[in-house]
Amino acid sequence: MKKVFIIILAILDLGALSCLFLAYGPYQGFRDWFISTASGSWKHSYFAHVLYSNKQIEETLNSMEIIEVEGFTDPNQITFDNKDTGVYESIYDEEILKRDEGNDLYKLIEITENKYKAYILVIYDPSRISLYNSPKLKSGGQKLTVMTKEAGAIAGINASGFVRNKETNVLSPSGTLIIDGKLYTDKGGSIIGFDYDNVFTLTKESASDAIANGIKDAVSFEPFLIVNGEPSKFKKGGGGIRPRTAIGQRKDGTVLFVVVEGNEFGTRGIDMEELTNIFIRYGAYNAANLDGGGSTAM
Repeated sequence: MKKVFIIILAILDLGALSCLFLAYGPYQGFRDWFISTASGSWKHSYFAHVLYSNKQIEETLNSMEIIEVEGFTDPNQITFDNKDTGVYESIYDEEILKRDEGNDLYKLIEITENKYKAYILVIYDPSRISLYNSPKLKSGGQKLTVMTKEAGAIAGINASGFVRNKETNVLSPSGTLIIDGKLYTDKGGSIIGFDYDNVFTLTKESASDAIANGIKDAVSFEPFLIVNGEPSKFKKGGGGIRPRTAIGQRKDGTVLFVVVEGNEFGTRGIDMEELTNIFIRYGAYNAANLDGGGSTAM
């Protein structure tokens, strides 16, 4: 019995030493992953402070700098011509344009590679896309499945970030929210949305200016991943490894909803550079990151 007890203690000591080596050893990868993942979660951000000082956290997050591409969407570049002619520029282009039999509305593409699993919801007619604001924000919000059903939608993804009042549990959008040309919240932030011509639009202008210039539906989040075909740049991948939700539009008008898992066993999420590369591969001309982490859902 004594020998068994000693072996158990030895195993526990070895485990503790291994954890300490990962946390404070020469390998920066674990530190980057742990701090960026914890800091990116509004529920579990305190985990980073358990192991690291404020200075270490700040330095790590700063080392993952995101150099966001400048400029606003040029709507004249979107042609709305996504017919399947049978001629494709790449295998990825074929995946997008080749419809499923009997379904001209949407297509779901699954990606499993580099230890992550992602889904692309291809939407051929952007006029069918709209924002839905949960009517139950005062009681803590709703699951995406419930909201999608209430809206009478075929599919949906999560969009902007949110702020939760700790005392009342009431939720509110963290930035700008525009639905059908009406301004619901104006807390600043980048504009990510669609205009009345169904052009996916990215702009840094004010909410009132965006509405005046034809924005119909919009939320706020960051960063812009691609603007007019030019991608943002990222140091150490940018933003850390975590689940992601993002949206983009090809030049032919096709809209891409992208969701990357990371909360299931065997899936790791991705960083901003990998997310951007998915959009580049599938021909997005404009693309932006939306709220991710535990909020990611399709």
